[in-house]
Amino acid sequence: MMAPLFKRTFPLLACLALVTLGACSTNPATGEQSFTAFMSPQDEKRIGAEQHPQILEEFGGAYEDPQLGAYVASIGARMAAVSERPDLNFTFTILDSPVVNAFALPGGYVYVSRGLLALADNEAELAGVLGHEIGHVTARHSAERYSRSVAVSLGAGLLGAVTGQRALSDLANLGGGLYLKSYSRENEFEADSLGLRYMTASGYEPSAVAQFLASLGKQTELEARLRGSESNPNDFNLLATHPRTIDRVREAQQATGSLAPGRVEREAYLRQIDGMLYGDDPNEGFIRDRTFIHPTLRFRFVAPPGFVLMNSSDRVEGRRGNEMAMVFDAVRATSGLSMSQYLQQWGKNARLSGLQEFTVNGMNAATTAAVVQTQQGQQNYRLIAIRGTDGMIYRFIFLGSASTLAANEEEMRRTTYSFQKLSEAEAGSYRPYRLQVVQVQAGDTVDSLAARMPDGTEKRARFQVLNDIDTNAQLQPGMLVKIVTE
Repeated sequence: MMAPLFKRTFPLLACLALVTLGACSTNPATGEQSFTAFMSPQDEKRIGAEQHPQILEEFGGAYEDPQLGAYVASIGARMAAVSERPDLNFTFTILDSPVVNAFALPGGYVYVSRGLLALADNEAELAGVLGHEIGHVTARHSAERYSRSVAVSLGAGLLGAVTGQRALSDLANLGGGLYLKSYSRENEFEADSLGLRYMTASGYEPSAVAQFLASLGKQTELEARLRGSESNPNDFNLLATHPRTIDRVREAQQATGSLAPGRVEREAYLRQIDGMLYGDDPNEGFIRDRTFIHPTLRFRFVAPPGFVLMNSSDRVEGRRGNEMAMVFDAVRATSGLSMSQYLQQWGKNARLSGLQEFTVNGMNAATTAAVVQTQQGQQNYRLIAIRGTDGMIYRFIFLGSASTLAANEEEMRRTTYSFQKLSEAEAGSYRPYRLQVVQVQAGDTVDSLAARMPDGTEKRARFQVLNDIDTNAQLQPGMLVKIVTE
């Protein structure tokens, strides 16, 4: 009972305190008083339009599949039309990112990643995600969060004026990142309730929301297991910004009241995502077991045995349990410096030793041991830099205890010498992964279908997560399943 009470009390007190500013309004979606003094509906539309290009740049752009994009937009538009804000002219975008993610900007800009589309098993699950994000927009949660942040900053400024101390917050720092931060429990509950309302009004099965969260939980556990035992499963996808649980969704279902069963549309959904890019975008390189290939920059290398690699837009990270880690990146070469001088500049804040130059497949390179004193104690590194023939410097950083790095010196050397530039033909021979929807045949099993997927760790678990299939599930001939192909 305390959470709903608090939800009502804060806006009421804020409204009383800022009544002269016209601080509060009745939210059209929830019927509650909302503290939105510092962001009007017109501001929301303007800010959403301004932030949209930045979101595309940060998250890899829009996925280029007009048919799939129109399909997702049609599902979102169907629910937006039955919301309390059909006038917003919502924009729905598929982000070209393998990370399972979804979020919304003020003004009706809603995003889902192709990683999320790959995980979802049917149209109703996708509708549940889109409905939830539409709920955040119609309930004006971004406007409320922004207004509270500004109010806190103003309060800190007034306090500073009285006490002579510097304000605790800077209004200029309240930028686009605010809209992607985690919502409160109350905001998530409202978005769940509204999303359920919209999807059932559009004829979708409401239980699909909980089913998708179950799949998401399995997927996050798998990703955390692949990344190492210290990883937090919720760090890697939309649970980081949407702290939701199945129990919380069911609580929202109960609060919403009796919900009519609806359609799932599994086959129609799977036909739409058949052939969709899966995993890394080839423009940012991709991982094949321990090998990283960048077909655009035309190079590859092989990480040491036991390493699990993770790719992002600006670096490749690797880990072997809690024993050893590595980071690989590329920067524009600094002219006029030898490789030894470059390493000394790169590691200027570390204590370097054993600096030496050498060549890697005809390219100048250098390496050094580095020790850095941090608040956590002494950190030991091996730094390696290779000057490419394309005006770039390619860099490896290995991190581990002094004894671990010494014991793995030969493996680090092999990784260094595995770095090589690729010819145009070699680079073109690598193909990105894609989803393929296949029909189960008589005699097919989870293991036989998983075996058709590319080599890599946890193939069976990946197949089960992709298809929301339990360990002991029996596949029925004729059913459709997703596999990953090259």
